[in-house]
Formats: sequence, C-alpha cells, structure tokens
Amino acid sequence: MKCFFPALTCLSTSTPVLAQGSAPAAHIHNPIAIGMFLVFVASTLFITRWAARKNHSVSDHYAAGGKITAFQNGWAISGDYMSAASLLGISALVFTSGYDGLIYSVGFLASWPIILFLIAEPLRNLGKYTLADVVSYRLQQRPIRAFSASSSVVIVLLYLVSQMVGAGKLVELLFGLNYTFAVFIVGVLMVIYVFFGGMLATTWIQIIKAVFLLAGTAFMTLMVLSRFGFSLNALFTKAIFSHPKHVAIMSPGVLVSDPVSAISLGLALIFGTAGLPHILIRFFTVADVKAARKSILYATGIVAIGYALIIVIGFGTIALVGPDPQYHTASGAVIGGPNMVAIHLAHAVGGNVFIGFICAVAFSTILAVVAGLTLAGSSAVSHDLYANYVCRGKASDRDEMRVSRLTALVLGVMAILLGIAFEKQNIAFIVSLTFSIAASSNFPVLLLSIYWRGLTTRGAVVGGMLGLISAVTLTVLSPTVWVQVLGHPHALYPYEYPALFSMIVAFVGIFVVSLLDNSDRSSRERAMFDSQLLDCEMGMANRS
Repeated sequence: MKCFFPALTCLSTSTPVLAQGSAPAAHIHNPIAIGMFLVFVASTLFITRWAARKNHSVSDHYAAGGKITAFQNGWAISGDYMSAASLLGISALVFTSGYDGLIYSVGFLASWPIILFLIAEPLRNLGKYTLADVVSYRLQQRPIRAFSASSSVVIVLLYLVSQMVGAGKLVELLFGLNYTFAVFIVGVLMVIYVFFGGMLATTWIQIIKAVFLLAGTAFMTLMVLSRFGFSLNALFTKAIFSHPKHVAIMSPGVLVSDPVSAISLGLALIFGTAGLPHILIRFFTVADVKAARKSILYATGIVAIGYALIIVIGFGTIALVGPDPQYHTASGAVIGGPNMVAIHLAHAVGGNVFIGFICAVAFSTILAVVAGLTLAGSSAVSHDLYANYVCRGKASDRDEMRVSRLTALVLGVMAILLGIAFEKQNIAFIVSLTFSIAASSNFPVLLLSIYWRGLTTRGAVVGGMLGLISAVTLTVLSPTVWVQVLGHPHALYPYEYPALFSMIVAFVGIFVVSLLDNSDRSSRERAMFDSQLLDCEMGMANRS
C-alpha cells in the first residue's frame, strides 16, 4: 500500500516528460495546465467574494439559508463525495492492484441507498445545522454535542489529509514547487473559501467542480476506449499483458488478501458515508424533506456514472501509462508516484491541452472537498462545542460566526501539518480509514438515535466514544501507520482496516450501556421517543 514519490517532473508543452532511459528533470512547466489552474482559482475566489456578500447570519454560513434546490444540492453532494480519492486514488489503486481497486468504487456507491432509505428524511426533519442536532433531539445536549464535535473533527482532519496530499502533489507537478510549500498554498485557499464564503460559496464551488469532473472523466474514458476500438475486452487484455502481475490483476486478493480485511473495508465504505459530517450537513441546505430525497437521487446517479468511468480510466492507466517510458523515472517508478497516473493518462490520450484541463479539474475537486470538510469541522466546533456546550445555547450569532472562522483557520494549519506527514500514502487508502472511523462512531449513534427507543445519553456517548477510540487506535496500530509512517518493524494490529472490530465495539457498547442505564433521566429520554418519531416522520420539528 505504501506509495513512493520521487522527485517530480512537470509535463512539457512540446516534448515528452522523459525520453527512455533518461533521468527526471527538476521540472518542466506546462503553461496550458498552469493557465487553467489559475483561471479556476480566480473563479472560485470570485464566487467566494460574491457569496460573502450574502453570508450574514449563522443560517447563511452553515446551511446557505436552506435555499439550495434539490438539483443543485445533488450536484453539490456529488462534488463533496467525489474527492481526490475518486479520480486520483482509485485510478492509482486499479493501476497497482487491478480488480481489487474496484472494491472502492463499488463500496463508495453502495452507501447511497443506506442514506436514502435510513438517514435522509429523519436528518432533514430533526436537524438544523449539524449531526448533533439530530442525535441530541431527545438526549442531553451537552454530552452529545461534545462527543459529536470530537468525532466530527477527527473525521474531518483525517479526510483532509487525503485531499492535501493529492493537492500538494498536483501543485508540485504543475509548478515544480516544493511539496511542503504546495500543501501550504492549498491550506490557505481552503481557509479563505470557508472564512468568507461559508456554505453558499462551498456549494457553488462543489457544483462547478462536479460538472467539470464528470465531463473530464467522460472525455478521458471515450479517448481511452477509442484506442481499443471501444472494446472493453481489448482494453482489459492489453492491461493484463502490460501489468507486472498479469492475469492476477483480474482476480481478487492482490490488494485485500484476507477475509477480515475485505469485510472490514466493505463495512467501512458502505456505512461510513452515513457518518461523514460534510455529507450529512448538506441535507440542511434544502428547504424540505422532498428536496432532500431528490438530492440523494440526483447524487446517486451522478456518482454512479462517475465511478463507472473511473474504473475504465484505472485500467486505461495500466494499458497506456504502464508500458510508456516517458511517464517513468530511470528506475522505473511512475513520475509523481502512483497517485498521478490519471494525470499522465490525460496527457497520453489528450495531449497538453487536456492534461491542463484535468489538472485544473483535479485541483478544483480537492479545493471543493477541503472547503466542505473545513466548514463541517468548524460548524461542529462553533455550533456544538461553543454555542451549545460552552455557552449552553446562549451564544450570539456574531460570536458563533467568529468561533467558526477561527476554527477554520486552526483546521487549515492542522491539515497542512498532517498533509506533510502523510505525503507518501495512497489517498484512497487514507479515505478508507476515514470511513472506518465514521462508520464506527457517528453512524451507530445516529442510526440508533433515530430508530431505537432504548438509546440513552450515556449509551450514545460511551458507545460512540468506544467506537471512535477503537477505530483510531487500531488505525494507528495497523501496518500502514505503525510501520510505514511511524517506522516500527512490526504492526501491533495485523489488519489494515479497523471497521469490523470497531463497529462491533461501538454497537455493543451502546446497547449494553443503554440497557444498564435505569436512571430517571434515561426513562424520560425513552418516553420522548414517540414524540421524536412523529416529528421524524411528519416533519414537525421546531426550527428557529
């Protein structure tokens, strides 16, 4: 799983990156790519300035005033979901592991029916700005919000790492900048979007990015298939003969070699989406439940098309980038590392103009996602921790907005530092760890708060924290972090994915602690379930 990133070489406008057997140059600028990159950054900053003029209240900052349409929100959710891990990370996993890379595409997509049928309607009816609004509907406000904010910040930070790694490598590839400085630039832009534009700016950046991403992947797919007479069989045959593992890449077991890891990864990908704070807060940007449902339907269709295209792109990288020496260093390593194979494929099938477009799209993908993540993290801290935990619901809108913006700044700094630390990791793999934590902490508490009468505050907090701590601990003790990042000789936890065990810990902890909780407070919480159920189904939740 460990990815090695050698010194990067940028793509030239007139000559190949490398001649066969030559050493990589320091950097060769691609003016077209750089120009498109700068145009996108300028456009997003203009959108942020426009949105800042409409960003006057807490409702505007967190939820765009609830004025986003279902169609717009569907595209925005797709933009939030199809991150750097989608285009860059999954294509890199298919490039290195073949068939097993498809697990990510299928797993990411399979999560949407869970959200549509179990989460979307209750979340929109019971919540206002954050996940904690729903969970604390009949439970104690302060403990629930403290847990929810803590869990959301951990998830947001880890998810940000994958985006920062992808963005840093892209900027490094385009401009020949030092990776650390490239990550710093991305962090600054991310803070600007959230600090000034709030949810409205983030939404429109997501929409534009999703449209460009789908258009770019569709064109790249058509160009790849055109090289093989639009025959998938011919593409797969060429990929088999081009890959070092040959036929093995069309069978499972290259990437996920044991049943425990396979089940654990599947659970994380399917249930983790329903615990991601930056996805869940999108339900609060639409006017009603009907719009929330339509948003998911639109998003599911867009995401399904996008991931189907990325599968073809992944095998295209094996067939066209793998055997081509111009995309490799003298030692045979991919220039920029495996995370950049989709970028090289864009050059192989579309030349310098298309790679400029794809670089801009990939960077816009990352910027849009980090903006959504930062907004989710800052809202959790300002709305849940500050306004409702510290100030007990008495904070002014002005103070809450100030804390939100300060938190965005802090998250930006932390994302930069973590992005530097995790430079050599596959970004799709980092996202899978994020999903494991979301599936082990937020998802069990959210699901049982909606559907189980017996849930109590103590059970939710203790069980949720057990899931969070076990997922984080097992992630740190896994081979990926304990060996590859921290440098220890052997991992204390033998599997790469923790969800199978951490989800069990969370659900068992919630059930056991709730059943043993016989306090007067817990009896009142159980009695309030009928009222919550009515509001959940009928949309009668009190909103301010």
